[in-house]
Amino acid sequence: MIKKKPEMILIDVDGTLVDSVPDLAYCVDEMMKKLDMPIHGETKVRDWVGNGVERLTRRALIGQLDGEPDDALFEKAYPIFLELYAENTCKRSCLYPGVKEGLAYLKAEGYKLGCVTNKDSQFTLPILRELGIHDNFEIIVCGDTLEKKKPDPLPLLHSAKELGVKPENAMMLGDSISDVKASRAAGFQIVCMSYGYNHGVDIREANPDAVIDSMAELPDILGNAAAA
Repeated sequence: MIKKKPEMILIDVDGTLVDSVPDLAYCVDEMMKKLDMPIHGETKVRDWVGNGVERLTRRALIGQLDGEPDDALFEKAYPIFLELYAENTCKRSCLYPGVKEGLAYLKAEGYKLGCVTNKDSQFTLPILRELGIHDNFEIIVCGDTLEKKKPDPLPLLHSAKELGVKPENAMMLGDSISDVKASRAAGFQIVCMSYGYNHGVDIREANPDAVIDSMAELPDILGNAAAA
């Protein structure tokens, strides 16, 4: 459980705020069609999401989580995927249930809020705007904002510095082992969503401080934490 009430909360995008798999799966399968290769379907793609679209493209080309495709094939495929995703960034994606309620609670309680994602800014910002949550965040750090991204702690530490909060007074809300590793390395508390993208593995195995099923549960988690 959360032991100390944070001053700042950083929130991941894919698998935490937004279910982006329907758009990503569509783009993966359309790319595979253009390459005359078998499509995968949404169920498989759901287990491959979470490390950026380049990694997703590589996984799609080999049909599995680990390994590398032929370099020439990747160089042909990746531009196709990027073009498709630029046109389909938020046509099928949606907020998870409880996100709006959770954000409204955090804003009303005066928490400093930031968004930290490994998704590039060209895809992240349109999604946040389209789904009406962009203006909730005082800082947005994307996968191409800094020289390193999660699981490196740099995006979290950068956000804390920018918002004037010590790491020990900060919390990350995410859904993957990458979020847990980044938080531990940064000295943040970490709460994970049970429903996110963790390659088919129960996020509880990564031992976050707490796991919740909906952001609507945040009042219970944070309300029981001791004041900083």
